[in-house]
Amino acid sequence: MKEMVEGLLNKTLDELIKKGSIPDVGKIGAQVSIPTNTAFGDFATNAAMILGSKAKKKPREIADRIARAMQEHTEVFDKVDIAGPGFINFRLHPLMWTKTLKEIHKQKDNYGKSTCGKGKKVQVEFVSANPTGPLHVGHGRGAAVGDTLARILKATGFDVSSEYYINDVGNQMNILGASVLASYMDISGKESAFPENGYKGDYILDLAEKVRELHGQDLLNMDRDEAIQCCRKFASGIILDQIKGDLEGFNVHFDCFFRESSLYRDNSVTNTLEYLKDKGLAYEKDQALWFSSSRFGDEKDRVLRKQDKTLTYFAPDIAYHKNKLDRGFERIIDIWGADHHGYVPRMSAAIEALGADKNSFHAPLIQLVSLVRGKKPVYMSTRAGEFVTLKTIVDEVGKDAARYFFLMRRSDAHLVFDLELATKKSEENPVFYVQYAHARICSILKNARKEGLEPSIEQADLSLLSGNDDLDLIKKLATYPDMLVSSAENLETHRVCFYLLDLATSFHRFYNKNRVISDDKGLSTSRLVLVDAVRQVIRNALDIMGIDAPESM
Repeated sequence: MKEMVEGLLNKTLDELIKKGSIPDVGKIGAQVSIPTNTAFGDFATNAAMILGSKAKKKPREIADRIARAMQEHTEVFDKVDIAGPGFINFRLHPLMWTKTLKEIHKQKDNYGKSTCGKGKKVQVEFVSANPTGPLHVGHGRGAAVGDTLARILKATGFDVSSEYYINDVGNQMNILGASVLASYMDISGKESAFPENGYKGDYILDLAEKVRELHGQDLLNMDRDEAIQCCRKFASGIILDQIKGDLEGFNVHFDCFFRESSLYRDNSVTNTLEYLKDKGLAYEKDQALWFSSSRFGDEKDRVLRKQDKTLTYFAPDIAYHKNKLDRGFERIIDIWGADHHGYVPRMSAAIEALGADKNSFHAPLIQLVSLVRGKKPVYMSTRAGEFVTLKTIVDEVGKDAARYFFLMRRSDAHLVFDLELATKKSEENPVFYVQYAHARICSILKNARKEGLEPSIEQADLSLLSGNDDLDLIKKLATYPDMLVSSAENLETHRVCFYLLDLATSFHRFYNKNRVISDDKGLSTSRLVLVDAVRQVIRNALDIMGIDAPESM
């Protein structure tokens, strides 16, 4: 609807300019907006004010000519008026809104999808937790946001690839091996000092038990470094399999699992450092290799290779992002934890140094999650190995509630996850409230069929849906495609949550006030078409969020 009004407005402006009715200041690409106060109308534009400013003419005089020309389209507009210094407000004819129902009936599961992404190749990398322990609640929020963002981008016409980066190189992997070995030796009756910075928790003991089942006492007589590597390889494999299983159970899917180790096997890290040196973007200083990141807006240059010749984490990260660019991704989206805030400018600098547009890189940050049960906090300490795993959350509240709760706030805002609320079967629980709206409509349609009534768009007289309650609900449905586009443009997944809760609230309010099935068969058929459209849009939006749409509850 918004695009239609914009198109008609720009066509009208061109015609008025040709007639000499309004000044010609060149193309302004007039746009319409949706007023926050619906009393002003369905759409509004400030085109007359822009024209007036450029031509040094009175905006209201220009607005009057535009409004009169637009009002001639009586089949489209119920009312066109002017407000303030020259705003033009448009109220559509009710029959224009009912066309939305025809579109929803026609497109069904595809309603809301668009081609605005124009097939642009986008990669979304998320979770990417080190295979050193189970996924915890923080990873769960990143997983829900990343997977939903990928779904939104796909729905809006982007060519999307979702990826998990496996950090299987580095000291943290050796610490994992040493932690498992120490526990293995302890349960084997041989005293061993536990690494000072080792990983703790019951899962380390479980891994040690599995190592003993597999190798018996063999590791006790093995060279320590060899034994650590044996434990490291075994433990990381088990943990990665568990991570994949937990993500699958959370309805999160990846197109690619990319191993950091592959960047060393094919010499990508070495080649990337040579590339930067050849371009004059890396230099030797104090026996270390530095990246000239300050040339690209970073606050200072960054070390790539330390004095002891070991690489910083930044070096393989640049090589990884060069690999992404070499694979043809035009837009790279890395979803990171809030603790990576300082890492964003240096990676942005690296992207630009690699020859890509710095605006092609985005790094949405995921803030921390606090768990409560009612009003009581659930304490976590990852350092002590005492943390709530994602699997524990999903087992307690279910996949749907977990995903919804992770998504119902801006990802860059702190989230308080109430485990007690997430399991409530009442309108206090937002995911239950939304899913119940879908189930309620399914029940209405089932009862209607028992009475020989169907939500038939061909048989329905949509002009009967001219009341404010009917139109308000239709207008909510009409905004769904625009909401998805805005979510994609701003990389904001919470908008889908907000929209769903608003739509569910509008439906419940409508249903409590109006009869869908009544003695008036014509109105009943039309309202069945309306509520069936609401059901379809709720289903589509829930699918974007990776959440089921139950037909009964």
